[in-house]
Amino acid sequence: MDAAGPDAYRRGVAFDVPAGSYERFMGRFSTPLAPSFCDATIDDLADGARVLDVGCGPGMLTRELVRRLGPGQVSAVDPSPPFVETAAARFPGTDVRPARAERLPYDDDTFDAALAQLVVHFMTDPAGGLREMARVTRPGGTVATCVWDHSGGSGPLSRFWDVAHRLDPSTLGEGHLPGTAEGELADLLDKAGLSDVRQDRLSVSVRFSDFDDWWEPYTFGVGPVGVYVRRLSPDRLERLEAALRAELPSGPFEVRADAWCATGRA
Repeated sequence: MDAAGPDAYRRGVAFDVPAGSYERFMGRFSTPLAPSFCDATIDDLADGARVLDVGCGPGMLTRELVRRLGPGQVSAVDPSPPFVETAAARFPGTDVRPARAERLPYDDDTFDAALAQLVVHFMTDPAGGLREMARVTRPGGTVATCVWDHSGGSGPLSRFWDVAHRLDPSTLGEGHLPGTAEGELADLLDKAGLSDVRQDRLSVSVRFSDFDDWWEPYTFGVGPVGVYVRRLSPDRLERLEAALRAELPSGPFEVRADAWCATGRA
């Protein structure tokens, strides 16, 4: 059973979920990733700079941008209505709109920087989405993106997909998605026409109190993992959970996750 990928995202299946479900699942990793992503990409922005958060979700990166720049300097878009509603309520004074990366509702040269955290691999047209980010960014401004190292096996979901594949070799996981392997994000920025492209590796560590603390959010229906889990029959789900319990500690443990980060100039 293959994991749902970009098609599920486009249909809204994988991310049209309550904001709290996303936060329990991926937010526990994307929240600590956001400061590192900003440090690596926009640390040199001048006061008064305007920044766009593309694929903002419930606002993990948005929160960090607002903290650094102020609510009036930040705009954010996401295709998921529950996420847009949540982000807009959380950050009064911040322009939050429903939109996809491939069709941004802004004029040319509107922003000093456009960032996409954990989004490019779910875009219908990754290079096209990055071109749109470049279009709305002023000449010389920053376009940056990051994606988990799913292909290299050091992403936050790698243990899950490794075990799922062992039980069912037809399971693809997310390592085939664009931008998840070393060098792919930089190549996409090049294809989108960005200049001065560079790549970095970012890392976060998240602590879990026990296996159940780690496992429960996998059942919330979030992202390709959530779609995969919900398609399993009860007996296959039981086998998967048992195999994962055998792989992970029962008591407190940490999961380290790496992400690829690429930055270019519009």
